[in-house]
Amino acid sequence: MRWRGMAVAAVLAATPAHADNPQFRGADPHAIIIGSELWVFPTGGPSGSWSADRFGAWSSADLVHWKSRGVLIRRDAIKWIGDDGAAEHFLWAPAVATRNGKWYLYYSVGPQNPTPSRIGVAVADRPEGPYQDSGRPLLTGGNGFEAIDPMVFVDPRTQTPYLYAGGSAGATLRVFELKPDMVTIAREIAVEQPPQFTEGAFMHERNGLYYLSYSHGKWNGPSYSVHYATAPSPTGPWTYRGPILTGDKSHQGPGHHSFVQRNGEWLIVYHRWERPPGEGPYRGERQVAIESIRYASDGSILPVKMTDRADSPR
Repeated sequence: MRWRGMAVAAVLAATPAHADNPQFRGADPHAIIIGSELWVFPTGGPSGSWSADRFGAWSSADLVHWKSRGVLIRRDAIKWIGDDGAAEHFLWAPAVATRNGKWYLYYSVGPQNPTPSRIGVAVADRPEGPYQDSGRPLLTGGNGFEAIDPMVFVDPRTQTPYLYAGGSAGATLRVFELKPDMVTIAREIAVEQPPQFTEGAFMHERNGLYYLSYSHGKWNGPSYSVHYATAPSPTGPWTYRGPILTGDKSHQGPGHHSFVQRNGEWLIVYHRWERPPGEGPYRGERQVAIESIRYASDGSILPVKMTDRADSPR
């Protein structure tokens, strides 16, 4: 998504805690479990307002108190960023993966016009970094495709890493297999376009069923929402299941999310606008929130109710 926000999910042994929604300012949150904490890698975050020149991370053991993990990487450390000749550049929509003791930070570099958007990747020895850029773009947009919103999923069945990317104006999802080094594309895999797809793809697996979820609509308007499809593999074929997270009387534009499993419970971590219904474009700061996910007996995801304060998940 504009100016924004591989699941590595594990189960914690800690006592369930209170999620005090909204959590903090930020967008496009990629959430993973590291040790006994939930880590969130967003665009922007609780230490200040929008920042388009760096990424940070925040962690919490109780989903109430958040600890800054510092700056992961700054824009001026990405040496190739000015190679396109554009007057300015912005960073948004980070995603994190880990493999072979290394951590990989994938991110969007824009704007899309007048030059194509790009996706970069940086590597670190620890989740909080510091991250060192790989030295070149991982993927470059063009011909109607926007190279934005990366997400890397390592299939638990085969250990194959997949990169999901694309969306917005082109509303095109592309999927790639990565090489074992996690910073090189091995090949593109042709996939059908999921219905209602706009951007922000995320993949998770549960009981052998693969869930492709994504944002639909305009990022700063009332249509923004989360839809999903299921498949027998990480690359389809997709069975569209419909929307699961849409605006209500107090919150608008929920989207660009991630799924994570904590204490045996699945959660969705997403951003939203704290405001009643109304036409966009919305302005100001988006907020990160966390909700419980419930699955039906057939594996489908039940519609998600957005919560505030006392009625947030425990």
